[in-house]
Amino acid sequence: MEPVITANRKLVASENGGLHNPSFWVFNPLWGSEPDQDTRKKKFSYPPVSGIHRPESEEDIAFMSILELGQLIRTKQITSEELTGIFLKRLKRYNPVLEAVITYTEELAYEQAKEADDLLAKGVYLGPLHGIPYGLKDIIAVPNYKTTWGSRTFKDQVLDIEASVYKRLKSSGAVLVAKLVSGSLASGDIWFGGRTRNPWNIEEYSSGSSAGPASCTSAGMVPFAIGSETAGSITSPAARCGVTALRPTFGTVGRTGVMCISESLDKLGPFCRSAADCAVVLDIIRGKDPDDLSSRNISFDDPFSVDITKLTVGYLDDADMEIVRVLQSKGVNMIPFKLNYTVESPQGILYLMMDVDMLAHFDEWQRSRQDENYDAEDQWSDELRRARMISAVDYVQAQRARGKLIREVEESFKVDAFVGSATGGERICMGNLVGMPVIVVPTGFKNIPDPPSSGTPQRTAMMTGIYARPDHDHIALALAMAYQSVTDHHKQRPPIDDLGPNDSIPIPPAVVIPPR
Repeated sequence: MEPVITANRKLVASENGGLHNPSFWVFNPLWGSEPDQDTRKKKFSYPPVSGIHRPESEEDIAFMSILELGQLIRTKQITSEELTGIFLKRLKRYNPVLEAVITYTEELAYEQAKEADDLLAKGVYLGPLHGIPYGLKDIIAVPNYKTTWGSRTFKDQVLDIEASVYKRLKSSGAVLVAKLVSGSLASGDIWFGGRTRNPWNIEEYSSGSSAGPASCTSAGMVPFAIGSETAGSITSPAARCGVTALRPTFGTVGRTGVMCISESLDKLGPFCRSAADCAVVLDIIRGKDPDDLSSRNISFDDPFSVDITKLTVGYLDDADMEIVRVLQSKGVNMIPFKLNYTVESPQGILYLMMDVDMLAHFDEWQRSRQDENYDAEDQWSDELRRARMISAVDYVQAQRARGKLIREVEESFKVDAFVGSATGGERICMGNLVGMPVIVVPTGFKNIPDPPSSGTPQRTAMMTGIYARPDHDHIALALAMAYQSVTDHHKQRPPIDDLGPNDSIPIPPAVVIPPR
């Protein structure tokens, strides 16, 4: 009889990426003390937008919010085709420097834009994303276009799968303009075509694997983009590139058609101009995905209707005190806070689990030695080789330690939300193991270290995170919206057209796209 290990490999490990044969080891982050919820999806009540007029410059249009752009489309001050052309032009202009785009979906974009314009001409308006361009991290499958996973091995791969998140966005009338950089096999910012840069400091890289969504949203190349996180790939590049981004509660957004690293850790979330934009996008993409066993219809309260004066919000030692003062001035009860747990190494638990899960999804790739030609040798190859030596017992013990961490965090979470650093290995790993949501928001900018003597407009973004209990994303969103209602850090534009004399990376000439 064939050994069971060999038989299992033939049965479920002959295809890479985890797109088939999902594990039935399903993670649910819902804390036991929470009451049963009505699982019917209730739409958010978006704030009214009126008196919006089309700016004269395309630059100003490119940095408008989703709701503002939607108002321009709805009032027919601009067509979706015009808007699509503006963002395709910006993508092609800045991508040679930022290396943030893998595939332009230009033909599809103009088809979807024309359909959005035609529907509007017939009096049909699909909602706030109607006719709005956007980008997808290139681990998300779209039929007839390459889904490369950022990897040289898979750079010509075309998957005949329509990812669940893409279906939802398409149904909302949104217009896909590009597949954006994923670090190779969703790790880091190195991919088969280069390394994605930070628009605020183009001599610096974007850090996490949602490098393309972060960089393109920051540079005004798309109004919003969808990225993913297993262990920091939303929070880290958002913080580096100075954009607002939401890592939702685990299970909020379906992952069918998305490359898998770990079925109990992977999450999809939006990169946007603002927390309000994140709420708009989340409302469209959230919900049960029949083919994703971990996805749920989470009945969030409306973030636009939260009374923040009734909230008690903690702040950690590493919180940015500006956001603490602003929220306090808005009536929020802000108190010093410490999240207590005895589990010593959330990082060790997460990386052990993630490496084993990743190897299970890329078993054939690694056993056939394709990892020897990996785009970024230090990101996955050695870890996956070591993962083959981890015993089943040790993997289960890591899962048990995760359970202990979740219980201790639940017991310690005595506030409605807390504010603290959005980065740092332990914070990122703890949040992902627990499945809690966090929204990353810019709180200012400072000079880059060792700037040239002649000066530079390039800056380093200062960021913070607002964390909420699982299934309480609306609380984090409401607090972030309150903060951004009286600050303008999220409205700042990176200086990619205004480099100093000693900044070494030139901007290429403008790209002209003929009208269509």
